[in-house]
Amino acid sequence: MVTLKNHQVWQDLSEIFTHLDAHSLVLEHLELSNYKIAGYWDESDQFYETITLPRPLSPELVTRAIALQGDKRRIQLKFVLNSAEISPATICGNPRIGELMLIYDENLEFIDENWQIDIHSPFINANPSL
Repeated sequence: MVTLKNHQVWQDLSEIFTHLDAHSLVLEHLELSNYKIAGYWDESDQFYETITLPRPLSPELVTRAIALQGDKRRIQLKFVLNSAEISPATICGNPRIGELMLIYDENLEFIDENWQIDIHSPFINANPSL
């Protein structure tokens, strides 16, 4: 009987994710965007023209997945974004500023991003649209 646990596909996926440098991918993405998000809607439907993220950030990979849709395959990497800044806020509070999901095709070409930002974080500089 074939079980997923013993199937070659799990070994192949493990090898892919072991050799994938997710940390470099997220840092490159942040650098390319200059640590800014243009156009962001928060959970209360407030629109922000620009959100500036702190530098440096300490991204932590929390999930990785391969999504299949028809004949298309995508790699999804989800990161928790923490401020790497040492301050009273990080000592007494939460350095977490949000989450970022990066989506790539099977050739590691960037496709999309999904941000979940804590607008009330003391590390975030958010400019709401009036």
